[in-house]
Amino acid sequence: MKLGVLFSGGKDSLFACWKAMQKEEVVCLITIVSRNPESYMFHTPNICLAALQAEAAGFPLVEVETAGEEETELLDLERALLAARERYGIEGVVTGAILSVYQATRVQRICRKLGLWCFNPLWLADQEAYMEELIDAGFTVVIQGVFSSPFDDSWLGREIDHSTLDELRAIARKYQVTLTGEGGEFETFVTDAPFFAQRIAIEETSKVYRNHNGVLRIERARLVAK
Repeated sequence: MKLGVLFSGGKDSLFACWKAMQKEEVVCLITIVSRNPESYMFHTPNICLAALQAEAAGFPLVEVETAGEEETELLDLERALLAARERYGIEGVVTGAILSVYQATRVQRICRKLGLWCFNPLWLADQEAYMEELIDAGFTVVIQGVFSSPFDDSWLGREIDHSTLDELRAIARKYQVTLTGEGGEFETFVTDAPFFAQRIAIEETSKVYRNHNGVLRIERARLVAK
């Protein structure tokens, strides 16, 4: 079955892509570029670098812009899926949803309307087991956004390795946040994955941070040999 992956550049969509590749044929990545940083549906930090990640992975990218307005942005998602079906013949859609019923049900509704299979390989996954597998499989993941207490600006740009995961476990227990950031506590950017032909070198960044809310802006990045 030919699949298109809803792709944000974060760990969940890339890990879901990797899982899908083990079962079916992934033929493209599908990215929604929201002009609204508070989008209800879509990941926004450094979304402009999705094309660089797609190049690293060797997949074509279907990119559609949206104003990011609640519910109406779903029309833009539908438009993107139609474009992916027309260009690459997708028969199904892969998402990285773990816990968000809001996101999962809306994607599933559009897929049913278009006659596409919806595959959610991370849905209700054990969060600790997922994060351990992510690291052990060779994904290089950096935190590019923090949006809750107790995360300060020192977390921006940190790689999620086993040591960082231990800290995240302690924070999750103490502050009742999700270990994966699925509750919106943090967002990530993947610089390398097992199926990348090249990795991404981040060369220049800047931080915008205030009151447990901040983003690492990747100003310059390039592909390098692995």
